[in-house]
Amino acid sequence: MAATILMVFCAGIVLLLGIVHLVYTFSGSMLQPRDPALQTKMRQVSPVISTETTMWKSWIGFNASHSMGALLFGLIYGFLALAHAPLLFHSPFLLVVGLAMLGGFVVLARLYWFSIPFACISVALACYLGSIAVSLL
Repeated sequence: MAATILMVFCAGIVLLLGIVHLVYTFSGSMLQPRDPALQTKMRQVSPVISTETTMWKSWIGFNASHSMGALLFGLIYGFLALAHAPLLFHSPFLLVVGLAMLGGFVVLARLYWFSIPFACISVALACYLGSIAVSLL
């Protein structure tokens, strides 16, 4: 039971971060540049890969898809922990994939994001590792 609780807590943290990030992507100014001129320029300039979009549209799309990845992780691992715990905790594949995803998020948070997501994802990773450790007992 403790393993399930820790995994659900881990999934809930990631799910909540995904929801907040998705809301910030499409409303408010939290993910907008502090310099309004930069946002204007981003709306005018295309990336090298294609002229079919702008840097601003790419920015919104990248943030939305990033949020969707966090939502997917939270929903799947939360669901598996609650509805199919034996499958989750006895599947090296699922456990390694989840660990790789969270580990990747921690590295990205440390290198490219800021302290709040880094701290939250680190707690989620600790819960994830704790859930695996407890499930092995």
